[in-house]
Amino acid sequence: MSHYFHTPSGAEHRRQVAMRFWDTDWSFTTADGVFSADGLDLGTSVLLRESTPPSGATRLLDLGCGYGVLAVALASACPGAQVDAVDTNERALELCAANATAHGLAARVHPMLPGQADPEARYDEIWSNPPIRIGKAALHELLLTWLPRLAPGGTARLVVGRNLGADSLQAWLTASGYRCERTASAKGFRVFAVTPKSGR
Repeated sequence: MSHYFHTPSGAEHRRQVAMRFWDTDWSFTTADGVFSADGLDLGTSVLLRESTPPSGATRLLDLGCGYGVLAVALASACPGAQVDAVDTNERALELCAANATAHGLAARVHPMLPGQADPEARYDEIWSNPPIRIGKAALHELLLTWLPRLAPGGTARLVVGRNLGADSLQAWLTASGYRCERTASAKGFRVFAVTPKSGR
């Protein structure tokens, strides 16, 4: 399991990284010991390029938020939405909070450990570059914990590497009762739109 899934103990070495998506130039503070600390990772860039922010959303979830790229982007694009940003790495959560503040979004971006999230919260959309490398069993447990928190009519937008089991994950989600549509395939990644079966 990669080190960035837990809070690191070494020095932070904070720095700024620049990136561009949604026709906007962004700057984020990162540090050692968090996922993709030196810039926007390819999977998340594909997710952002291939997905449109939800209009009219009131509550969103960035699952595995890291230093907050998706959370900040969604809060910026959806001014009526509150965004929960969940991660197990406390350093990442501190950076997410700092980045939300730097972008004027601290009131609507809420970094938190998984256990701090309101279990009754229901999300219009969940966006995630999920931590595939935690292992299949842990990944399935993660998704079965959070996907049921979609609001009626909600969608989870996931990006998964093809060589990291994207197609088998799609098959498992379908077998677990979810509709899982591949909406894009680019640069070795699949983008999925996951929705509950009708009647949920």
